[in-house]
Amino acid sequence: MFDPTVYDNLKVGLENHLYDLDNLDEIIHISNRKDSLEMASMSREFVLQFVLREHTEVKGEVILRSSLEALAAEILETPGSQPGCHLELRFSQETPDLDKLCPAIRSIMQVSWPDQRLEQDIHFVYGEQPVLYNVSSHVYFDRIVNEDQMGDIPELCEHLVNVLTQLVQLHHV
Repeated sequence: MFDPTVYDNLKVGLENHLYDLDNLDEIIHISNRKDSLEMASMSREFVLQFVLREHTEVKGEVILRSSLEALAAEILETPGSQPGCHLELRFSQETPDLDKLCPAIRSIMQVSWPDQRLEQDIHFVYGEQPVLYNVSSHVYFDRIVNEDQMGDIPELCEHLVNVLTQLVQLHHV
């Protein structure tokens, strides 16, 4: 019989809660889903992208990653290993005004996840005068996430919706 891994259990927990926010609560709309196995490195990645129901201008994503090393350590029950996954949250939106939006986004992220590593990326087409810049904000949980955090999933998802709401409000200012 198949024994689910930490990755599988966390993925199902995130999926269940986010799909409930979509189908039952109708707060968000799941706009994309990706569950990949990278054959070259035998790593796995799960991405669930969502938007607020009535506001598609800001996208949120939950990204869960697991490596071959983590999977092997879990299956082989390697002494001293801590099997688990890496978690990333990503928010993206377009703006014509980087100077105004980027510091405001960073402030929201720092208040929301003060102990996590934050990054912002700005994308535009080189050679063209950008009318809109795509700003992606990343929250990296630099510690291993495992089944001990399963109980945190509802609070994490609620927090994701709150941040997405703040970013949408910021987008309309």
